[in-house]
Amino acid sequence: MPNLHLTKVAFGCRTIEALEKRVAARTRDGEVRIATRMRPKRSDELIGGSIYWIIKHRLVACQQILRLDDRNDGRIDIVCSGDLILIPPSPRRAHQGWRYLEDDNAPSATGDSSGIADLPPRLYGKLATLALL
Repeated sequence: MPNLHLTKVAFGCRTIEALEKRVAARTRDGEVRIATRMRPKRSDELIGGSIYWIIKHRLVACQQILRLDDRNDGRIDIVCSGDLILIPPSPRRAHQGWRYLEDDNAPSATGDSSGIADLPPRLYGKLATLALL
């Protein structure tokens, strides 16, 4: 069965290095916990998938989703591997919260051959705002 993935904006991280530092600081026993208010309806399909991080309108890294844990405060922890895997940048519009990403639409290890990922982030953002991408 194909895996289901999530996309999430790395809020406050302007660079991949900042994301790497954040993940390293939050890693405990090889796991990172990402709190969310709602349990994904398709949570069973997410186990074994990945969470893809968006920085400057590009998917730039991912982490494997290990499980989802309930918290005492009613929130949910998405428990991911502490290993951050850098991927070739792939264009993606920013959004709030997380979004599902089907396995067929997940970026490949070889990257995007269209050249869109090579556009400067500001130009990509403006073109995306104008719905030209």
